[in-house]
Amino acid sequence: MTSLTDTIARIHPPSARIAEATQHLLDGKTKPRGSLGRLEQLACQIAAIRGTTAPRPLVKAIVVMGADHGVAADGVSAYPPAVTRQMMLNFARGGAAINVLARCAGARVVVVDLGVAEPLPDEPAIRAYRIGPGTRNFAHGPAMTRGEATAALEAGVALAEELAHAGVTLLGTGEMGIGNTTAASALTAVLTGAAPEAVTGRGTGIDDAGLAHKLAVIRRAIAVNQPDAGDPLDVLGKLGGFEIAGLAGLILGGAAAGVPIVVDGFICGAAALVAARLAPAVTGYLVCAHRSAELGHHHVLAALGLAPLLQLELRLGEGTGAALAMPLVDAALAILADMATFASAGVSDRGA
Repeated sequence: MTSLTDTIARIHPPSARIAEATQHLLDGKTKPRGSLGRLEQLACQIAAIRGTTAPRPLVKAIVVMGADHGVAADGVSAYPPAVTRQMMLNFARGGAAINVLARCAGARVVVVDLGVAEPLPDEPAIRAYRIGPGTRNFAHGPAMTRGEATAALEAGVALAEELAHAGVTLLGTGEMGIGNTTAASALTAVLTGAAPEAVTGRGTGIDDAGLAHKLAVIRRAIAVNQPDAGDPLDVLGKLGGFEIAGLAGLILGGAAAGVPIVVDGFICGAAALVAARLAPAVTGYLVCAHRSAELGHHHVLAALGLAPLLQLELRLGEGTGAALAMPLVDAALAILADMATFASAGVSDRGA
């Protein structure tokens, strides 16, 4: 297994030279320059990541990582902790929203158990990288040890490397874990410096009293743990979740392997923020799928310097936004590969 340190050392910004050359090719297509807007930017980004102005059609996989959170015992979610395991089985059996949308996008779904409280069945549809039976309740002490956080990160790296070696060229992120919007809100507050109330939303649909309680739990967790905002691994270990850490590792591993990553909503965004604090060059590999309806997501996107492709009021998670955005990536590369040039179509360019 590649170490976290070695992985970070292999992450370099995507090629600015190839991005520029790709834009030059797009400028020769039968359209006003820049008129396809974000699609052109996306084509240039993917080409720069893949290291060629003619990237092949993408092989897509959406990785859904699941784990339980000790803080769920404090009643921060509208759903009981048992739902984590139930939904992971639903993913494995192909019945969830992410399965439906991934099929539409032509992407495979990879289901990964990083630490569901009760282990999932031993079956081919579920990958087990278990760090433990869920994190501890961070309202009373650290969610993970530093070693556990590192192990979860390195599990994500290993999976990214395995998928890249198997031919996957576009990764999407997804998650499942009752209580994980509480963890993502706490992480976001510390890593961005925002007040907890500015980054904490209703998650699965809690009422006003539930939101007030959730905020109190997050404030207590930050006060009890005193995370060091300058040490992202410390913040992750004290306030994160196994699946959030695993996704951060997946992002780092994907970037190190030259694979672009489509990032889903708030929780995946928090994982991406951790990854970017560990390796700032990783942001060049991220495609922001959508802007979540969850309150803290715009703080995450601002910190990462990313603009969303879609805004659909989604707040489900699972990787659903990533699945919806993947066809836009396909479209961008199709424009680059298949659209006629002024010369080939016999169309006059401006000023010609």
